[in-house]
Amino acid sequence: MNHYRICVYAISKNEERFVKTWAESMSEADKMIVLDTGSTDGTVEQLRACGAEVHTAHFDPWRFDTARNRSLALVPEDYDICVCTDLDERFHPGWREKLEAAWAEDVSLANYRYTWNFAPDGSEGVVFWIEKAHARHGFEWVHPVHEVLRWTGSGAQGRTVSVPGMQLDHHADLSKSRAQYLPLLELSVREEPMDDRNLHYLGREYMYHERWDDCIRTLKQHLALPTATWRDERAASMRFIARACLAKGQREEARGWYLRAIAEAPHLREGWLDLARLLYDGGEWEGVLYFTGCALAIRERPHSYICEAASWGSLPHDLRAIAYFRTGRCSEALEEARKALALAPGEERLRKNVEILEQLAQS
Repeated sequence: MNHYRICVYAISKNEERFVKTWAESMSEADKMIVLDTGSTDGTVEQLRACGAEVHTAHFDPWRFDTARNRSLALVPEDYDICVCTDLDERFHPGWREKLEAAWAEDVSLANYRYTWNFAPDGSEGVVFWIEKAHARHGFEWVHPVHEVLRWTGSGAQGRTVSVPGMQLDHHADLSKSRAQYLPLLELSVREEPMDDRNLHYLGREYMYHERWDDCIRTLKQHLALPTATWRDERAASMRFIARACLAKGQREEARGWYLRAIAEAPHLREGWLDLARLLYDGGEWEGVLYFTGCALAIRERPHSYICEAASWGSLPHDLRAIAYFRTGRCSEALEEARKALALAPGEERLRKNVEILEQLAQS
């Protein structure tokens, strides 16, 4: 196996409680470089004690891409692979060996499995594949928030490879505010109004802030862009429009948008389940059974961030169990309730559902 010089680089601010676990998981790299952007706790001192090279800088106004690019510039020119992480992330052991095995001289970017969040019981939540391991030269970070790597090198970009078994976990500090995200996304769209990804993220952020009309307007703009061709993201925009319509009391409008999302990306469970939940709220039990059945027929979990944890957890079986019960089919309801409980064994409501259905089956 070839040996490549690998540097992990990151930005930090007031993250002392993550330092030790981050440094331990990143220690397989040849070098760890952190650009601290204003910590007032012990982050800097602890990083240095753990062997990281730490620099400091202040950014006003704040932009994630500017900070990322400054941290990348600190990586020595003669390194081969750069891996960008945050301090609340941890690699599983053995990641370096797997990355080196997949890398080659004509490779410039690698993607690997990323767990974005975890359920209270410790099970994985949202899981997708990210591309934050890259060649030392030819890349820069772009966008004030939700920043991504963009190729700026001379000539064609090298190959992108997937790294089986390379796993990064995100253990977010939920006490940190997301307040800066919305203004930064609005700035991002002003800077690049034809960037479809920015518009999708901005529309989603408006949804999070319950600004329903702004959400609908922005996501319709996303769908109208000629560059908005990725079906998964288009379907997500349609589903978010539907959620905004529901919040405005426009049930039939929402149903139409859910149907459009399914037609756009029938290979994703999310659209099928969103419509099943809409029908559940209306007591349309046969519809619930049909659409949850369509969702469960999709057995391969996608690698994209569009994939939602609930779609691959207990939800489809839970909805089916209730729909079967409401239509008098208790044996089928029990079977689905058991499947739901198996996927979420710590959920008390699901356990009670199974107990009730078992009692009914014995009576």
